[in-house]
Amino acid sequence: MPINYLAKLTSPKRTPRSNMHLGITLACIAGAVNAGGFLAVGQYTSHMTGMISSAADDLVLGKFIPAFAAIFMLIAFGWGAACTSLMVNYAKRNHMRYMYTPVLLLESVLLLVFGLVGTELQEHAVVTVSFTTVLLCYLMGLQNALITKISRAEIRTTHVTGLVTDIGIEMGKLIYWNKNKDELHPEQEINANLQKLRLHLRLVIAFFIGGILGATGFKHVGFISTVPLAVALIILSLAPNIKEQLKQ
Repeated sequence: MPINYLAKLTSPKRTPRSNMHLGITLACIAGAVNAGGFLAVGQYTSHMTGMISSAADDLVLGKFIPAFAAIFMLIAFGWGAACTSLMVNYAKRNHMRYMYTPVLLLESVLLLVFGLVGTELQEHAVVTVSFTTVLLCYLMGLQNALITKISRAEIRTTHVTGLVTDIGIEMGKLIYWNKNKDELHPEQEINANLQKLRLHLRLVIAFFIGGILGATGFKHVGFISTVPLAVALIILSLAPNIKEQLKQ
């Protein structure tokens, strides 16, 4: 049943397969939010490398308000990650059955807020940063930290720079010629981690596909295009509980 499959994605009992499938799902959502969000606020809200570089450039050029704005967005992203850590660790400490559900539900609620009242939020700002932009940065940090904790730092869903770097490393290993292979000690032989390579390729492709869907949705229907994403996250977060209810 589909509910059994969905329940495995957010179950506390993790497998490499469930981590990969959840990572691909969240990477697609992150791509959609990032690309669609750019059309909404003019910022790629998962791009913290560019954000901090922008802050440095603006400070040197004497553009202090834009610099503080970029730093504020960086803080929003970091605070989102911190909140994920707080919620997951609290759930673990108190032996909650569904420790990842609160984070996914919070993300879905924030997406609903973005989709339903994002236009109104844009009219209000902190340090020239609209509340909409702050919301998206916070949401991105929230999600990236979740899959990082679930997969024990093996998977990122918004950090495409790191993914492409790892892909390049494994590609280099893949094409490396092990000269005199028969004479090499097993530890000296250079071999690519094909499982890691496939995983990261899938994550990048999922992010790209999500970006296309998000940009297309926002272009044609605007903010409300994120509502289906929010609904998908709600179903995903509640799947383990629904599965338990069906068993009774």
